[in-house]
Amino acid sequence: MNTPASLLSSRSESNVSNSPSALDRDARRERLKYIRKRSASRQNNTDNTPPITSSKAFVVLVVLLAIALSIQFMIVFNWHHGRHDTHVLGKSSGREALKDAFQKAAAVVQNALPSKSKSMGDAPPHFFPQVPPLPPILNTRSIPNSEQLIDDTLSGNPTIAGITLILANFLDEMHTSNSKLASREKPHRVQRDDVHEAFVSLAQTHLKPLEEIYRDKPIFPVRDDDSIFISLASFRDYLLGDTLKGAFNQAKHPDKLFIGAVVQNCYGLNPYPGEKGVQCRTGAQVVGKGPNGRDKTQVSDAPPDRNGIEEFCTSPLHAKYCENGQVRVLYVHENESLGPAMARYYASKLWGGETYFMQVDAHLQFYKNWDELYTNEIKSTKSYPKSVLSSYPPGFNEENGGVLNNESSGARLCTCEFSSSDVESDIIRINTGIGYHGGEEHPTQIPFIAAGFFFTPALFLVDVPFDPYMPWCFMGEEIMLSMRSWTHGWDIYAPRKNWIAHQYRPGRMGLPKFWGSVGRMFGRPGPGFSNELQLKLIKRVKHLVGYKECCTREKLQQGGDESVLIDVEHYAFGDVRSREEYLEWAKIDVENHRCYRIDWCNKGELL
Repeated sequence: MNTPASLLSSRSESNVSNSPSALDRDARRERLKYIRKRSASRQNNTDNTPPITSSKAFVVLVVLLAIALSIQFMIVFNWHHGRHDTHVLGKSSGREALKDAFQKAAAVVQNALPSKSKSMGDAPPHFFPQVPPLPPILNTRSIPNSEQLIDDTLSGNPTIAGITLILANFLDEMHTSNSKLASREKPHRVQRDDVHEAFVSLAQTHLKPLEEIYRDKPIFPVRDDDSIFISLASFRDYLLGDTLKGAFNQAKHPDKLFIGAVVQNCYGLNPYPGEKGVQCRTGAQVVGKGPNGRDKTQVSDAPPDRNGIEEFCTSPLHAKYCENGQVRVLYVHENESLGPAMARYYASKLWGGETYFMQVDAHLQFYKNWDELYTNEIKSTKSYPKSVLSSYPPGFNEENGGVLNNESSGARLCTCEFSSSDVESDIIRINTGIGYHGGEEHPTQIPFIAAGFFFTPALFLVDVPFDPYMPWCFMGEEIMLSMRSWTHGWDIYAPRKNWIAHQYRPGRMGLPKFWGSVGRMFGRPGPGFSNELQLKLIKRVKHLVGYKECCTREKLQQGGDESVLIDVEHYAFGDVRSREEYLEWAKIDVENHRCYRIDWCNKGELL
């Protein structure tokens, strides 16, 4: 693939400090033209466009007109009675009558305005307009003034709705682009680099402007109220609803809990007007034994996926949290899924200024008062507020509605290895070491962050923003999170107790995987085509970590893979501590592909 030189950086990625840069006026103007063109196209292609009399704008106009007429009537009516009182009854009440008229008019206006729930009453302005959590895909298309919200967000006046619309437009364009690529027939069948090139083009159009305008600063002011934002990426997950219910039911302060869910589901055939949809399929399910005694698997047709958001938001006990704007949702067609790293990028953008950022999977159980316990635990770390809690939670087999009945001693992430799997391309994988014995006064440091659970102050997102150029990567995100965090000055700790549990999912469960969806999308059933994409994109991680045998900039240029380094300097390491210091501290020998025993971690020596 030939990539424009302007998209590539020749700067060093080891220790980079960048000052924020704003979009220039011409770029914003072109972007706005594109948004308007896209919006008009979407409107013209919608089969069920409602009449203007049913639109929100029309209803608001009618309400405002009624308010104006009411105000005029009350002012004239009260003024007339004031004159009557003065001239007939001898009372001088003209000013009082006029004042009373305005007070009554104000009451009319107040009663006519849309009411907010108690919890939304003090919500910051960027919470509005609220993005409805339902229905899937169409939830963003009901947001009024979408063009203006996007333009405001890209001009430095962000709203959660504006950001969600930017992500939705990116996904809409990718939906169209992928369909065109998939329709190619031999001998012009779509290839790996075609798909990556199309992704990069769309990311540069939609995601890069958002990244640039808010680089090195929080998108929203950070609240100081111990609120928690949960970043929750879900791929066709039947436990999403239970996970949400468990999180809120078991929280001590559910009113301070906010969800950013990325729901990647199969919606079936004809899920909404204008979308033909796809036939949903299962994962590789075990259906028996083959002649050699090995499991025999089969992929079969399946009904549309359960929507855990709908299960949660229509529950009488939980609907209020959705109405209060505590559940923010971005829906993704399963065949547009780009893997966990990209889903977590989307979810991170749904953060709305909450005090803490927590990243988890969509199949969890929660212990009683888990929110207060993790908040107190991170405050007890020596490096707070620049500290991160992380672990591999214990597993569970028996489903219990998202409820964890017992806490357990925490484990430390103290070991690693270079993967021997061809698909994982020698990437560094992390694992547990010696856990806590009990009675420790403070959490102790570890060198690794688990992508499936970490808890940290939200300013972490400023120093370590999620990388929007990591599609199709199932491995590599954990070592990058660990190294980027530590070099930016964040210390990583293992919580002393487990207050969540995780459902670990071996292949025998037969659950759908994103790599199967990628293969079906491009007419290549199975994981092969997705693996081709991952093997290309994982070179971005290996370049940063320091795999000199394959992934220096020069070698990537020679192999035609330099495109994986687009904007890499913005998602590289910090300048508080260096890459080399991290590798020595974590006992990792990249050159010889060896991980050594980390005694200080296993012994809990570093506070």
